[in-house]
Amino acid sequence: MTPMHSMTGYGRGQAMSQSAKVIAEIQSVNKRQTEVLVNLPAMLASLESDLRAKIDRTLHRGRIIVTISVSGPAAHHHPVIDSDLANLYLSQFKHLQQELALPGDITIETILRAPGVVSASEQVVLDSSTRSAVNTAVDLALEHLIQMRAKEGGTLHKELLRRISAIGRALSKIRKLQPRVAKRYRALLLERVQKIGLELTLDDDRLTKDVTFFAERSDFSEEVNRLESHLDQFLETTNKQQAIGRTLEFISQEIGRELNTLSAKANDAEISRLVVECKAELEKIREQVQNVE
Repeated sequence: MTPMHSMTGYGRGQAMSQSAKVIAEIQSVNKRQTEVLVNLPAMLASLESDLRAKIDRTLHRGRIIVTISVSGPAAHHHPVIDSDLANLYLSQFKHLQQELALPGDITIETILRAPGVVSASEQVVLDSSTRSAVNTAVDLALEHLIQMRAKEGGTLHKELLRRISAIGRALSKIRKLQPRVAKRYRALLLERVQKIGLELTLDDDRLTKDVTFFAERSDFSEEVNRLESHLDQFLETTNKQQAIGRTLEFISQEIGRELNTLSAKANDAEISRLVVECKAELEKIREQVQNVE
């Protein structure tokens, strides 16, 4: 399988601890830099930094959203009793009962029903079983995410190769057409001179100097050489076992610069048409590279 990965994907993992079920979901979308968003229940807050580090080590580009949920006893709200507040209520209730000379018993039910005495909290100490389940679920989600990104990356790879090959074929045609540019200019110049009544031959020094100057000014052989080199570099980069998106973006920019220079120097309708075709392919390449990790 091609090493190229897309930035778009989704993965889901599930694992069981001794008392709960952990589900991890990871989705990623295009983004020039890396951005990791982690959504955790409060009981897993202590794991956030470790999970971020795990994601950073594995994924190198894109906006990555990690969502983890826990169901089962480990995720239940645990009651918390405020003993100080309960004692304060009891003292105040007794004082009020004496002050008003009211009969009746102040029971535990009375105290527990008082506002704030009993509250719920998710703050629990994670045991090793729950930690292990979270890591397992995240690892599975990452594995599935990477598989999806790799599959889409394979499709991207084929499409990029097809478009780079199209540019390469156009450059081959342009290279073959290059020698005729000066010849056409020489013939056109001679025709114009003869139309105004001047007698010049093809080997006239003045004509030769003008054609030579034109040929030097419109020589685009270096641009074609650099473009072919950029295409080779692009193809080599697509096979590297690492994050290559930013490198491909840079090479695409360089290809665009050389095509602009070539277009300015062409002075030939057919060559200009081929350059336009190359630019159209390059625009598609730039759009697709935006989704390469």
